[in-house]
Amino acid sequence: MTVFFTADTHFGDHRTINIQRRPFASVAEMDELLIARWNAVVAPGDIVWHLGDVARRADAVPALLARLHGTKHLLRGNNDPDGTAAATGWASVGDYAEIALDGRKLILCHYPFRSWNGQHKGALNLHGHSHGRLKPMPRQFDVGVDVHDFAPVRLDALG
Repeated sequence: MTVFFTADTHFGDHRTINIQRRPFASVAEMDELLIARWNAVVAPGDIVWHLGDVARRADAVPALLARLHGTKHLLRGNNDPDGTAAATGWASVGDYAEIALDGRKLILCHYPFRSWNGQHKGALNLHGHSHGRLKPMPRQFDVGVDVHDFAPVRLDALG
C-alpha cells in the first residue's frame, strides 16, 4: 500500500482551464487525462489524500470517485460544497488532518500555512489551493495537480 497526495483537480470545471492555463482543449479532455494519470500511479489498494477542490459539480462526484483507484480521503477546499463532502466514495472527510507517514509528521490542509504544528521540529505542511503560484517555504509542499503533471504524488517525490 502506497500513500498519495493530490489537490485542485477541479474535475468538470472549464474555468480552471482558462484561469490556470491548463493545456487542454476541453473539460472532457482534462477530466479523462486526470483520471488516466491518477489510475496510472494509484493502485486499488493505495490511499489518496485529496486536499480539496475536487470538482465543479457535487452531483458528479460519486461517479467520479468510483472511477478513481484507491481509498480516498477528502480535506475540503474552498470550491467543495457540502454535496462533495457528502458524496459516496470518501473514506473520510474533514478540513484538516495531522498524520504520520514514513517517520514524518504531516500537516494536511487545502490551504498553505505560514506556520504549522511541528514546523520547527521537522513536520511538513502539504497543501493545495495555490496551483503552484506560491513561493516555496522550507518543509511546505503544494501537492496540486498543476505542480505534479496532473497526477497524485508520493511523499518521497516531494523533495
